[in-house]
Amino acid sequence: MNSYHLDGTQLQKSTGKHVSQPVCGMTHTVHNLDRSANAAMLSIPELIKKKRDGGELSDSDIKTFMEAVTSGSIQDCQTGAMLMAIWQQGMDARETATLTKEMMLSGEVMSWPPEWAGLLVDKHSTGGVGDKVSLVLAPALAACGCKVPMISGRGLAHTGGTLDKLESIPGFSVYQTAEQVRTILSEVGCCIVGQTETLVPADRVLYATRDITCTVDSLPLITGSIISKKGAESLTALVLDVKFGRAALYKDLDGAKELARLLVKAGNDLGMRTGAVLSRMDGVIGRRVGNGLEVVEALETLKGDALPDLMELVVTLGGLLLYMAGLAADRSEGGRKIFRAVASGDALQKFRAMMEAQGVSRETARELCSPDVDYFKILRKARHQLELTAGRDGVPVDVDGLLLAQVLHKLGAGRSKAGQPVNHSVGAELLVPFGQKVTKGTPWLRVHYEEPALSPEQIRRLHDALVLESSTDRPMPSLVQEDLTSAFERDGDHDEAPSSASPAPQPAPCTLNRRRPPPNPPDAPLPLASPSFGRRQPSSRGRHHADEEEDGEGGGGRGGRGGGGRCRCGAPP
Repeated sequence: MNSYHLDGTQLQKSTGKHVSQPVCGMTHTVHNLDRSANAAMLSIPELIKKKRDGGELSDSDIKTFMEAVTSGSIQDCQTGAMLMAIWQQGMDARETATLTKEMMLSGEVMSWPPEWAGLLVDKHSTGGVGDKVSLVLAPALAACGCKVPMISGRGLAHTGGTLDKLESIPGFSVYQTAEQVRTILSEVGCCIVGQTETLVPADRVLYATRDITCTVDSLPLITGSIISKKGAESLTALVLDVKFGRAALYKDLDGAKELARLLVKAGNDLGMRTGAVLSRMDGVIGRRVGNGLEVVEALETLKGDALPDLMELVVTLGGLLLYMAGLAADRSEGGRKIFRAVASGDALQKFRAMMEAQGVSRETARELCSPDVDYFKILRKARHQLELTAGRDGVPVDVDGLLLAQVLHKLGAGRSKAGQPVNHSVGAELLVPFGQKVTKGTPWLRVHYEEPALSPEQIRRLHDALVLESSTDRPMPSLVQEDLTSAFERDGDHDEAPSSASPAPQPAPCTLNRRRPPPNPPDAPLPLASPSFGRRQPSSRGRHHADEEEDGEGGGGRGGRGGGGRCRCGAPP
Protein backbone atom coordinates (compact mmCIF):
# COMPACT_ATOMS: atom_id res chain seq x y z
CA MET A 1 0.00 0.00 0.00
CA ASN A 2 1.75 3.16 -1.17
CA SER A 3 -0.75 5.88 -0.36
CA TYR A 4 -2.20 7.03 2.93
CA HIS A 5 -5.33 9.07 3.46
CA LEU A 6 -5.59 12.16 5.58
CA ASP A 7 -8.91 13.92 6.00
CA GLY A 8 -8.95 15.93 2.83
CA THR A 9 -5.64 15.02 1.25
CA GLN A 10 -3.58 12.09 0.15
CA LEU A 11 0.02 11.44 1.14
CA GLN A 12 2.58 9.38 -0.68
CA LYS A 13 4.45 7.33 1.88
CA SER A 14 7.69 7.62 -0.03
CA THR A 15 7.91 11.42 0.01
CA GLY A 16 5.14 12.92 2.10
CA LYS A 17 4.35 15.28 -0.82
CA HIS A 18 0.91 16.78 -1.17
CA VAL A 19 -1.20 15.12 -3.87
CA SER A 20 -3.82 17.36 -5.41
CA GLN A 21 -6.63 14.79 -5.52
CA PRO A 22 -8.80 15.39 -2.42
CA VAL A 23 -10.02 12.37 -0.52
CA CYS A 24 -12.93 13.87 1.40
CA GLY A 25 -13.76 16.99 -0.56
CA MET A 26 -11.26 19.18 1.32
CA THR A 27 -7.67 20.09 0.72
CA HIS A 28 -5.03 20.65 3.37
CA THR A 29 -1.43 21.29 2.45
CA VAL A 30 1.10 18.90 3.91
CA HIS A 31 4.52 20.29 3.23
CA ASN A 32 7.19 18.20 1.57
CA LEU A 33 9.38 17.39 4.52
CA ASP A 34 11.84 15.12 2.71
CA ARG A 35 14.17 17.81 1.47
CA SER A 36 17.27 15.64 1.89
CA ALA A 37 16.13 12.57 -0.02
CA ASN A 38 19.29 12.52 -2.07
CA ALA A 39 21.65 12.80 0.86
CA ALA A 40 23.95 9.89 1.51
CA MET A 41 22.43 7.43 3.96
CA LEU A 42 24.25 7.17 7.26
CA SER A 43 24.46 4.04 9.40
CA ILE A 44 22.57 3.89 12.69
CA PRO A 45 25.74 4.43 14.80
CA GLU A 46 26.61 7.43 12.63
CA LEU A 47 23.11 8.85 13.10
CA ILE A 48 23.39 8.44 16.87
CA LYS A 49 26.79 10.17 16.90
CA LYS A 50 25.48 12.98 14.71
CA LYS A 51 22.63 13.79 17.07
CA ARG A 52 24.71 13.16 20.21
CA ASP A 53 27.22 15.77 19.04
CA GLY A 54 24.50 18.35 18.44
CA GLY A 55 24.01 17.84 14.72
CA GLU A 56 20.73 18.36 12.89
CA LEU A 57 19.20 15.17 11.49
CA SER A 58 18.06 15.43 7.88
CA ASP A 59 14.67 14.15 6.77
CA SER A 60 16.31 11.07 5.28
CA ASP A 61 18.27 10.48 8.52
CA ILE A 62 15.03 10.43 10.52
CA LYS A 63 13.33 8.23 7.95
CA THR A 64 16.21 5.76 8.13
CA PHE A 65 15.97 5.63 11.91
CA MET A 66 12.20 5.18 11.94
CA GLU A 67 12.30 2.43 9.29
CA ALA A 68 14.87 0.58 11.39
CA VAL A 69 12.68 0.91 14.49
CA THR A 70 9.59 -0.32 12.63
CA SER A 71 11.33 -3.26 10.95
CA GLY A 72 13.18 -4.30 14.11
CA SER A 73 16.56 -4.14 12.40
CA ILE A 74 17.92 -1.73 15.02
CA GLN A 75 19.27 -3.01 18.33
CA ASP A 76 17.43 -2.01 21.50
CA CYS A 77 20.54 -0.32 22.87
CA GLN A 78 20.82 1.76 19.70
CA THR A 79 17.20 2.87 19.98
CA GLY A 80 17.83 3.90 23.58
CA ALA A 81 21.02 5.72 22.61
CA MET A 82 19.23 7.73 19.91
CA LEU A 83 16.40 8.65 22.29
CA MET A 84 18.92 9.82 24.86
CA ALA A 85 20.74 11.88 22.22
CA ILE A 86 17.41 13.49 21.25
CA TRP A 87 16.63 14.11 24.93
CA GLN A 88 20.01 15.80 25.43
CA GLN A 89 20.24 17.81 22.21
CA GLY A 90 16.59 18.35 21.33
CA MET A 91 15.15 18.76 17.84
CA ASP A 92 14.23 21.83 15.86
CA ALA A 93 10.76 22.35 14.35
CA ARG A 94 11.61 20.66 11.05
CA GLU A 95 13.15 17.62 12.74
CA THR A 96 10.12 17.29 15.04
CA ALA A 97 7.71 17.58 12.09
CA THR A 98 9.60 14.91 10.14
CA LEU A 99 9.79 12.59 13.16
CA THR A 100 6.03 12.94 13.68
CA LYS A 101 5.23 12.30 10.02
CA GLU A 102 7.48 9.23 9.80
CA MET A 103 6.01 7.81 13.01
CA MET A 104 2.51 8.28 11.58
CA LEU A 105 3.48 6.58 8.31
CA SER A 106 5.05 3.60 10.08
CA GLY A 107 1.68 1.82 9.95
CA GLU A 108 -1.88 2.09 8.76
CA VAL A 109 -3.48 5.51 8.37
CA MET A 110 -7.25 5.42 8.59
CA SER A 111 -9.46 6.48 5.69
CA TRP A 112 -13.11 7.48 5.92
CA PRO A 113 -16.12 7.85 3.60
CA PRO A 114 -16.11 11.10 1.59
CA GLU A 115 -19.42 12.17 3.14
CA TRP A 116 -17.69 12.45 6.53
CA ALA A 117 -15.50 15.29 5.26
CA GLY A 118 -15.09 17.96 7.91
CA LEU A 119 -16.75 15.92 10.67
CA LEU A 120 -13.85 13.92 12.12
CA VAL A 121 -12.66 15.36 15.45
CA ASP A 122 -10.84 14.23 18.59
CA LYS A 123 -9.17 15.56 21.73
CA HIS A 124 -6.14 14.60 23.76
CA SER A 125 -5.27 15.36 27.36
CA THR A 126 -1.74 15.31 28.72
CA GLY A 127 -3.09 13.56 31.78
CA GLY A 128 -4.40 14.46 35.18
CA VAL A 129 -6.34 13.33 38.23
CA GLY A 130 -10.06 12.76 37.77
CA ASP A 131 -9.90 13.50 34.06
CA LYS A 132 -13.06 11.81 32.82
CA VAL A 133 -13.70 14.54 30.22
CA SER A 134 -13.62 12.14 27.26
CA LEU A 135 -16.50 10.07 28.66
CA VAL A 136 -18.76 13.13 28.45
CA LEU A 137 -17.22 14.96 25.50
CA ALA A 138 -17.14 12.15 22.92
CA PRO A 139 -20.90 11.43 23.04
CA ALA A 140 -21.69 15.17 23.23
CA LEU A 141 -19.69 15.76 20.03
CA ALA A 142 -21.45 12.83 18.36
CA ALA A 143 -24.80 14.34 19.35
CA CYS A 144 -23.68 17.53 17.56
CA GLY A 145 -23.10 15.61 14.32
CA CYS A 146 -19.37 14.88 14.61
CA LYS A 147 -17.56 11.60 14.01
CA VAL A 148 -15.24 10.89 16.94
CA PRO A 149 -12.75 8.01 16.46
CA MET A 150 -11.18 8.53 19.89
CA ILE A 151 -8.06 6.42 20.33
CA SER A 152 -7.23 6.53 24.02
CA GLY A 153 -4.67 5.06 26.36
CA ARG A 154 -4.25 3.45 29.74
CA GLY A 155 -3.16 5.04 32.96
CA LEU A 156 0.43 5.01 34.09
CA ALA A 157 1.94 6.33 37.31
CA HIS A 158 -0.57 8.54 39.15
CA THR A 159 -2.79 9.37 36.15
CA GLY A 160 -5.77 7.27 35.13
CA GLY A 161 -6.54 6.10 31.62
CA THR A 162 -9.82 6.37 29.73
CA LEU A 163 -9.61 2.73 28.63
CA ASP A 164 -9.25 1.57 32.25
CA LYS A 165 -12.33 3.54 33.21
CA LEU A 166 -14.46 2.10 30.41
CA GLU A 167 -13.33 -1.45 31.16
CA SER A 168 -14.94 -1.12 34.58
CA ILE A 169 -18.25 -1.46 32.67
CA PRO A 170 -19.05 -5.19 32.24
CA GLY A 171 -18.68 -6.23 28.62
CA PHE A 172 -17.16 -3.00 27.29
CA SER A 173 -14.51 -3.86 24.69
CA VAL A 174 -11.88 -1.26 23.84
CA TYR A 175 -10.43 -3.52 21.15
CA GLN A 176 -12.09 -2.92 17.80
CA THR A 177 -10.85 -3.52 14.27
CA ALA A 178 -10.66 -0.66 11.79
CA GLU A 179 -13.82 -1.97 10.10
CA GLN A 180 -15.64 -2.18 13.43
CA VAL A 181 -14.60 1.39 14.23
CA ARG A 182 -15.98 2.52 10.89
CA THR A 183 -19.26 0.73 11.56
CA ILE A 184 -19.62 2.19 15.06
CA LEU A 185 -18.93 5.70 13.77
CA SER A 186 -21.52 5.21 11.05
CA GLU A 187 -24.20 3.98 13.47
CA VAL A 188 -23.38 5.92 16.66
CA GLY A 189 -20.98 8.73 15.80
CA CYS A 190 -18.35 8.03 18.45
CA CYS A 191 -16.20 5.24 19.81
CA ILE A 192 -13.41 5.09 22.38
CA VAL A 193 -10.86 2.40 21.57
CA GLY A 194 -7.26 1.39 22.15
CA GLN A 195 -4.44 1.63 19.68
CA THR A 196 -4.49 -1.19 17.14
CA GLU A 197 -1.48 -3.30 16.20
CA THR A 198 -1.26 -1.65 12.78
CA LEU A 199 -1.61 1.96 13.93
CA VAL A 200 1.71 3.78 14.46
CA PRO A 201 3.72 0.65 15.40
CA ALA A 202 6.91 2.72 15.71
CA ASP A 203 5.38 4.61 18.63
CA ARG A 204 4.84 1.42 20.63
CA VAL A 205 8.57 0.64 20.37
CA LEU A 206 9.71 4.15 21.19
CA TYR A 207 7.17 4.55 23.97
CA ALA A 208 8.34 1.44 25.79
CA THR A 209 11.98 2.41 25.36
CA ARG A 210 11.43 5.95 26.61
CA ASP A 211 9.94 4.55 29.80
CA ILE A 212 13.09 2.55 30.64
CA THR A 213 15.67 5.09 29.45
CA CYS A 214 14.38 8.16 31.37
CA THR A 215 13.59 10.02 28.16
CA VAL A 216 9.87 10.37 28.82
CA ASP A 217 9.92 14.15 29.13
CA SER A 218 11.58 14.99 25.80
CA LEU A 219 9.41 17.56 24.01
CA PRO A 220 10.07 16.26 20.47
CA LEU A 221 9.36 12.68 21.55
CA ILE A 222 6.18 13.67 23.39
CA THR A 223 5.05 15.64 20.34
CA GLY A 224 5.78 12.81 17.93
CA SER A 225 3.98 10.25 20.08
CA ILE A 226 0.80 12.27 20.55
CA ILE A 227 0.42 13.83 17.12
CA SER A 228 1.44 10.78 15.07
CA LYS A 229 -1.43 8.77 16.56
CA LYS A 230 -3.92 11.56 16.02
CA GLY A 231 -2.63 12.08 12.47
CA ALA A 232 -3.21 8.38 11.76
CA GLU A 233 -6.88 8.94 12.66
CA SER A 234 -7.18 11.28 9.64
CA LEU A 235 -8.89 14.01 11.62
CA THR A 236 -10.40 17.28 10.51
CA ALA A 237 -9.77 18.96 13.86
CA LEU A 238 -7.91 18.16 17.06
CA VAL A 239 -7.97 19.96 20.40
CA LEU A 240 -5.31 19.37 23.05
CA ASP A 241 -5.89 19.82 26.77
CA VAL A 242 -2.39 20.62 28.03
CA LYS A 243 -2.37 20.66 31.82
CA PHE A 244 -0.08 22.41 34.28
CA GLY A 245 0.13 22.39 38.05
CA ARG A 246 0.96 20.11 40.95
CA ALA A 247 -0.66 16.99 39.48
CA ALA A 248 0.43 17.61 35.86
CA LEU A 249 3.49 16.84 33.78
CA TYR A 250 4.43 20.53 33.81
CA LYS A 251 4.25 22.34 37.10
CA ASP A 252 4.37 25.81 35.57
CA LEU A 253 2.38 27.53 32.83
CA ASP A 254 5.41 28.40 30.71
CA GLY A 255 6.50 24.78 30.33
CA ALA A 256 2.98 23.68 29.41
CA LYS A 257 2.70 26.52 26.92
CA GLU A 258 5.93 25.45 25.19
CA LEU A 259 4.60 21.91 24.80
CA ALA A 260 1.23 23.19 23.59
CA ARG A 261 2.83 25.32 20.89
CA LEU A 262 4.88 22.39 19.62
CA LEU A 263 1.82 20.13 19.54
CA VAL A 264 -0.31 22.70 17.72
CA LYS A 265 2.36 23.28 15.08
CA ALA A 266 2.94 19.55 14.56
CA GLY A 267 -0.79 18.90 14.18
CA ASN A 268 -1.24 21.69 11.67
CA ASP A 269 1.83 20.48 9.74
CA LEU A 270 0.01 17.16 9.23
CA GLY A 271 -3.10 18.88 7.87
CA MET A 272 -5.22 18.76 11.02
CA ARG A 273 -6.80 21.95 12.32
CA THR A 274 -5.21 21.91 15.75
CA GLY A 275 -5.76 24.01 18.85
CA ALA A 276 -4.73 23.71 22.48
CA VAL A 277 -6.23 24.71 25.81
CA LEU A 278 -4.04 25.27 28.86
CA SER A 279 -5.81 24.14 32.03
CA ARG A 280 -4.91 23.93 35.72
CA MET A 281 -4.29 20.50 37.24
CA ASP A 282 -3.60 21.06 40.93
CA GLY A 283 -6.43 19.18 42.61
CA VAL A 284 -8.85 16.80 40.97
CA ILE A 285 -11.57 17.19 38.36
CA GLY A 286 -15.06 16.50 39.66
CA ARG A 287 -15.67 14.72 42.96
CA ARG A 288 -14.72 11.11 42.31
CA VAL A 289 -11.32 9.51 41.78
CA GLY A 290 -10.80 5.98 40.45
CA ASN A 291 -11.92 4.04 37.40
CA GLY A 292 -15.39 2.78 38.32
CA LEU A 293 -16.24 5.84 40.41
CA GLU A 294 -15.36 8.10 37.50
CA VAL A 295 -17.71 6.22 35.21
CA VAL A 296 -20.44 6.88 37.76
CA GLU A 297 -19.63 10.59 37.79
CA ALA A 298 -19.56 10.77 33.99
CA LEU A 299 -22.96 9.09 33.78
CA GLU A 300 -24.37 11.44 36.42
CA THR A 301 -23.07 14.38 34.38
CA LEU A 302 -24.69 13.03 31.22
CA LYS A 303 -27.94 12.73 33.18
CA GLY A 304 -27.80 16.42 34.11
CA ASP A 305 -26.11 16.32 37.52
CA ALA A 306 -23.20 18.45 36.37
CA LEU A 307 -20.22 19.66 38.35
CA PRO A 308 -18.90 22.97 37.02
CA ASP A 309 -15.20 22.19 36.71
CA LEU A 310 -15.88 19.07 34.64
CA MET A 311 -18.45 20.87 32.49
CA GLU A 312 -16.10 23.82 32.02
CA LEU A 313 -13.59 21.55 30.32
CA VAL A 314 -16.22 19.66 28.32
CA VAL A 315 -17.83 22.84 27.02
CA THR A 316 -14.56 24.66 26.34
CA LEU A 317 -12.89 21.78 24.47
CA GLY A 318 -16.05 20.77 22.64
CA GLY A 319 -16.92 24.32 21.66
CA LEU A 320 -13.46 24.88 20.22
CA LEU A 321 -13.65 21.61 18.26
CA LEU A 322 -17.04 22.48 16.74
CA TYR A 323 -15.66 25.87 15.73
CA MET A 324 -12.51 24.39 14.16
CA ALA A 325 -14.59 21.82 12.28
CA GLY A 326 -16.82 24.58 10.88
CA LEU A 327 -19.89 23.37 12.78
CA ALA A 328 -20.19 26.56 14.84
CA ALA A 329 -19.67 30.22 13.98
CA ASP A 330 -17.43 30.76 17.01
CA ARG A 331 -16.36 29.11 20.24
CA SER A 332 -19.28 30.47 22.22
CA GLU A 333 -21.82 28.99 19.82
CA GLY A 334 -19.90 25.73 19.85
CA GLY A 335 -19.98 25.70 23.65
CA ARG A 336 -23.73 26.26 23.70
CA LYS A 337 -24.23 23.36 21.29
CA ILE A 338 -22.19 21.05 23.51
CA PHE A 339 -24.11 22.27 26.56
CA ARG A 340 -27.45 21.55 24.85
CA ALA A 341 -26.29 18.07 23.86
CA VAL A 342 -25.67 17.25 27.53
CA ALA A 343 -28.66 19.10 28.97
CA SER A 344 -31.14 17.56 26.53
CA GLY A 345 -30.04 13.98 27.21
CA ASP A 346 -28.87 13.48 23.61
CA ALA A 347 -25.28 12.87 24.73
CA LEU A 348 -26.48 10.27 27.26
CA GLN A 349 -28.26 8.37 24.48
CA LYS A 350 -25.09 8.44 22.39
CA PHE A 351 -23.11 7.06 25.32
CA ARG A 352 -25.67 4.28 25.73
CA ALA A 353 -25.48 3.45 22.02
CA MET A 354 -21.67 3.46 22.17
CA MET A 355 -21.71 1.03 25.10
CA GLU A 356 -23.96 -1.37 23.21
CA ALA A 357 -21.87 -1.07 20.03
CA GLN A 358 -18.72 -1.90 22.00
CA GLY A 359 -20.00 -5.04 23.66
CA VAL A 360 -22.12 -4.02 26.65
CA SER A 361 -25.43 -5.86 26.84
CA ARG A 362 -28.53 -3.85 26.00
CA GLU A 363 -29.97 -4.45 29.47
CA THR A 364 -26.79 -3.29 31.22
CA ALA A 365 -26.52 -0.17 29.06
CA ARG A 366 -30.19 0.66 29.62
CA GLU A 367 -29.87 0.20 33.38
CA LEU A 368 -26.72 2.34 33.67
CA CYS A 369 -28.45 5.17 31.80
CA SER A 370 -31.68 5.00 33.80
CA PRO A 371 -32.43 7.79 36.32
CA ASP A 372 -32.42 5.82 39.56
CA VAL A 373 -29.90 3.06 38.94
CA ASP A 374 -27.95 1.43 41.76
CA TYR A 375 -24.59 1.59 40.01
CA PHE A 376 -22.97 -0.96 42.28
CA LYS A 377 -25.40 -3.65 41.22
CA ILE A 378 -23.57 -3.46 37.90
CA LEU A 379 -20.14 -2.00 38.58
CA ARG A 380 -17.72 -3.64 40.96
CA LYS A 381 -17.82 -2.17 44.46
CA ALA A 382 -14.79 -2.27 46.75
CA ARG A 383 -15.15 -4.46 49.80
CA HIS A 384 -14.21 -1.68 52.23
CA GLN A 385 -14.87 2.03 52.65
CA LEU A 386 -13.08 4.33 55.07
CA GLU A 387 -14.19 7.88 55.85
CA LEU A 388 -11.59 10.43 56.92
CA THR A 389 -12.71 13.37 59.07
CA ALA A 390 -11.50 16.95 59.33
CA GLY A 391 -8.95 17.42 62.10
CA ARG A 392 -10.14 20.91 62.97
CA ASP A 393 -12.69 23.56 62.10
CA GLY A 394 -12.01 25.42 58.89
CA VAL A 395 -12.91 26.11 55.28
CA PRO A 396 -11.72 23.59 52.66
CA VAL A 397 -9.96 25.56 49.92
CA ASP A 398 -7.78 22.96 48.21
CA VAL A 399 -6.92 19.29 47.89
CA ASP A 400 -3.61 18.02 46.61
CA GLY A 401 -4.58 15.82 43.66
CA LEU A 402 -1.10 14.34 43.34
CA LEU A 403 -1.01 13.11 46.95
CA LEU A 404 -4.49 11.65 46.65
CA ALA A 405 -3.74 9.90 43.36
CA GLN A 406 -0.44 8.49 44.62
CA VAL A 407 -2.14 6.84 47.60
CA LEU A 408 -4.89 5.38 45.41
CA HIS A 409 -2.26 4.16 42.97
CA LYS A 410 -0.62 2.17 45.78
CA LEU A 411 -4.02 0.73 46.75
CA GLY A 412 -4.42 -0.72 43.25
CA ALA A 413 -6.17 1.99 41.24
CA GLY A 414 -3.16 2.47 38.95
CA ARG A 415 -0.18 0.66 37.51
CA SER A 416 3.58 1.13 37.78
CA LYS A 417 4.42 -0.44 34.44
CA ALA A 418 2.58 -1.24 31.25
CA GLY A 419 0.53 -4.43 31.33
CA GLN A 420 -0.19 -4.47 35.04
CA PRO A 421 -3.86 -4.99 35.96
CA VAL A 422 -5.76 -2.32 37.87
CA ASN A 423 -8.52 -2.67 40.45
CA HIS A 424 -11.49 -0.80 38.98
CA SER A 425 -13.23 -0.56 42.35
CA VAL A 426 -10.50 1.38 44.18
CA GLY A 427 -11.03 5.11 44.44
CA ALA A 428 -12.15 8.02 46.57
CA GLU A 429 -15.00 10.52 46.86
CA LEU A 430 -14.72 14.06 48.16
CA LEU A 431 -17.57 14.67 50.61
CA VAL A 432 -17.21 18.36 51.51
CA PRO A 433 -17.86 21.49 49.45
CA PHE A 434 -15.02 23.89 48.86
CA GLY A 435 -15.54 27.33 50.33
CA GLN A 436 -18.03 26.23 53.00
CA LYS A 437 -17.04 25.91 56.66
CA VAL A 438 -16.73 22.44 58.18
CA THR A 439 -16.33 21.49 61.81
CA LYS A 440 -13.83 19.13 63.39
CA GLY A 441 -14.92 15.53 62.87
CA THR A 442 -16.84 16.20 59.63
CA PRO A 443 -16.21 13.41 57.08
CA TRP A 444 -14.41 14.91 54.07
CA LEU A 445 -13.16 11.87 52.12
CA ARG A 446 -14.47 8.35 51.53
CA VAL A 447 -11.82 5.89 50.36
CA HIS A 448 -12.89 2.71 48.53
CA TYR A 449 -10.30 -0.04 48.94
CA GLU A 450 -9.81 -3.79 49.18
CA GLU A 451 -6.64 -5.44 50.46
CA PRO A 452 -4.39 -4.43 52.07
CA ALA A 453 -5.91 -1.82 54.35
CA LEU A 454 -4.56 1.70 54.35
CA SER A 455 -1.38 2.13 56.38
CA PRO A 456 -1.03 4.89 58.98
CA GLU A 457 1.38 6.66 56.62
CA GLN A 458 -1.17 6.58 53.76
CA ILE A 459 -3.88 7.95 56.05
CA ARG A 460 -1.51 10.73 57.15
CA ARG A 461 -0.75 11.64 53.53
CA LEU A 462 -4.44 11.81 52.69
CA HIS A 463 -5.04 14.13 55.63
CA ASP A 464 -2.13 16.26 54.39
CA ALA A 465 -3.85 16.57 51.00
CA LEU A 466 -6.70 18.65 52.43
CA VAL A 467 -6.02 22.36 52.94
CA LEU A 468 -8.20 24.12 55.52
CA GLU A 469 -8.14 27.84 56.21
CA SER A 470 -9.85 29.81 58.94
CA SER A 471 -11.93 31.70 56.39
CA THR A 472 -11.85 32.61 52.73
CA ASP A 473 -13.45 35.10 50.42
CA ARG A 474 -11.28 34.34 47.44
CA PRO A 475 -12.97 34.03 44.02
CA MET A 476 -13.10 30.74 42.21
CA PRO A 477 -11.05 30.99 39.01
CA SER A 478 -11.76 28.72 36.08
CA LEU A 479 -9.57 25.74 35.27
CA VAL A 480 -8.99 26.99 31.74
CA GLN A 481 -6.15 29.48 31.72
CA GLU A 482 -5.95 30.28 28.00
CA ASP A 483 -5.99 28.69 24.57
CA LEU A 484 -3.39 28.60 21.84
CA THR A 485 -4.93 28.42 18.40
CA SER A 486 -2.87 30.91 16.40
CA ALA A 487 -1.98 28.36 13.72
CA PHE A 488 -5.62 27.59 13.06
CA GLU A 489 -7.56 29.43 10.36
CA ARG A 490 -10.91 28.36 9.02
CA ASP A 491 -11.00 28.11 5.24
CA GLY A 492 -12.27 31.41 3.85
CA ASP A 493 -13.10 32.83 7.29
CA HIS A 494 -10.31 34.37 9.31
CA ASP A 495 -12.24 37.07 11.11
CA GLU A 496 -13.53 34.72 13.79
CA ALA A 497 -10.27 32.85 14.33
CA PRO A 498 -9.25 32.70 17.99
CA SER A 499 -6.32 34.78 19.11
CA SER A 500 -2.98 33.19 19.84
CA ALA A 501 -3.41 33.39 23.60
CA SER A 502 -7.05 34.00 24.34
CA PRO A 503 -8.12 34.20 27.98
CA ALA A 504 -10.80 31.82 29.14
CA PRO A 505 -14.34 33.10 28.49
CA GLN A 506 -16.17 34.59 31.44
CA PRO A 507 -18.14 31.97 33.38
CA ALA A 508 -21.89 31.75 33.10
CA PRO A 509 -24.40 30.56 35.71
CA CYS A 510 -24.92 26.82 35.85
CA THR A 511 -28.34 25.79 34.61
CA LEU A 512 -27.76 22.07 34.54
CA ASN A 513 -29.42 20.24 37.39
CA ARG A 514 -30.08 16.63 38.21
CA ARG A 515 -32.78 15.07 36.00
CA ARG A 516 -34.04 18.59 35.27
CA PRO A 517 -32.35 19.96 32.13
CA PRO A 518 -33.14 23.58 31.29
CA PRO A 519 -35.72 24.24 28.57
CA ASN A 520 -33.27 26.55 26.78
CA PRO A 521 -29.46 26.80 26.75
CA PRO A 522 -27.88 29.67 28.65
CA ASP A 523 -27.57 32.92 26.73
CA ALA A 524 -24.09 33.65 28.03
CA PRO A 525 -21.06 31.80 26.66
CA LEU A 526 -19.88 28.82 28.63
CA PRO A 527 -17.67 27.35 30.24
CA LEU A 528 -19.28 27.19 33.62
CA ALA A 529 -17.73 28.61 36.75
CA SER A 530 -15.29 26.29 38.47
CA PRO A 531 -15.29 25.93 42.26
CA SER A 532 -11.54 25.76 42.56
CA PHE A 533 -9.03 28.18 43.98
CA GLY A 534 -5.69 29.53 42.84
CA ARG A 535 -2.76 27.41 43.95
CA ARG A 536 0.97 27.90 44.14
CA GLN A 537 2.82 26.78 41.03
CA PRO A 538 6.09 24.98 41.81
CA SER A 539 8.75 25.59 39.22
CA SER A 540 10.06 22.04 38.99
CA ARG A 541 8.75 19.75 36.31
CA GLY A 542 7.18 16.35 36.94
CA ARG A 543 8.05 13.23 35.03
CA HIS A 544 5.27 11.06 33.70
CA HIS A 545 3.84 10.35 30.30
CA ALA A 546 2.12 13.31 28.72
CA ASP A 547 1.26 11.04 25.83
CA GLU A 548 -0.22 8.35 28.08
CA GLU A 549 -3.76 9.17 28.07
CA GLU A 550 -5.90 11.19 28.84
CA ASP A 551 -5.94 10.26 27.68
CA GLY A 552 -3.61 9.94 31.16
CA GLU A 553 -7.45 10.66 31.89
CA GLY A 554 -7.16 8.94 38.01
CA GLY A 555 -10.40 10.40 38.93
CA GLY A 556 -12.28 13.29 40.29
CA GLY A 557 -13.14 15.37 43.24
CA ARG A 558 -12.69 19.10 43.17
CA GLY A 559 -15.11 19.32 46.01
CA GLY A 560 -18.76 19.23 46.78
CA ARG A 561 -20.82 22.17 45.70
CA GLY A 562 -23.85 22.17 47.91
CA GLY A 563 -25.77 25.01 49.39
CA GLY A 564 -29.39 25.82 49.97
CA GLY A 565 -31.26 27.05 46.93
CA ARG A 566 -28.45 26.17 44.54
CA CYS A 567 -27.65 23.54 41.98
CA ARG A 568 -25.25 20.93 43.35
CA CYS A 569 -22.50 22.61 41.38
CA GLY A 570 -22.92 25.66 43.57
CA ALA A 571 -23.73 28.13 40.80
CA PRO A 572 -26.95 30.15 40.92
CA PRO A 573 -29.93 28.27 39.43
